[in-house]
Amino acid sequence: MYSIVKNIKTRILVCFSFFTLFSFQTQKSPKKMYTEIESYCKARLSETNTISKDRKKKLEDLAGYIRARIKSKQPVKLIFICTHNSRRSHMSQLWAQAASYYFGISEVHCYSGGTEATAFNPRAVKALRKAGFKITTTDTTKNPVYKVSFADDITIEVFSKRYDSPPNPTEDFCAVMTCSQADESCPFVPGAAFRIALPFDDPKAFDNTDKEELMYDQRCQQIATEMLYVFSKVK
Repeated sequence: MYSIVKNIKTRILVCFSFFTLFSFQTQKSPKKMYTEIESYCKARLSETNTISKDRKKKLEDLAGYIRARIKSKQPVKLIFICTHNSRRSHMSQLWAQAASYYFGISEVHCYSGGTEATAFNPRAVKALRKAGFKITTTDTTKNPVYKVSFADDITIEVFSKRYDSPPNPTEDFCAVMTCSQADESCPFVPGAAFRIALPFDDPKAFDNTDKEELMYDQRCQQIATEMLYVFSKVK
């Protein structure tokens, strides 16, 4: 009788071990950021000590808003707004989305818009590509649509638009003002549940100069550093 029970237990153990091994081997690997942009994020996180105390306070206010929305199980919708939706607002949108992904915060949806529409500036596109984003387009119009990704399971369509144009949300969102002009022009943003001013210097001031590429790279680095700081404070 003992040998029969022992034999049954052995068979059950073997079957369970096989099932566990099979499940482990067939489980899909989790998606990850592209190696280049992940390394860029790590480098920028090491620079958060360069952010001023006053600036950190503003960034922490944004982190607090995001944290409160997540805690109350409400969607987090961020619209980054500047005048032309061509440089700083696009960079901010993409870095905020990448930062939320880096920290595993999936409840965040980022958008951008302007007080008027122009086009996603090629100089800003170049700076983001250098940081590790994969950006493609086959559009030859004056305001082309770009497909942007920083991981295999993420693709974002980016083009210039007004802040109140589709696909941007029209209510219950956070308006993040990324330039002083838009901040002054839109003291009230219809539909916004929260509004915060986080202006960045415009790299456009250096267009067609020998400092052009350097200044776009620096602005890209600053925005990445600050968005990563924000999301490091959400968890």
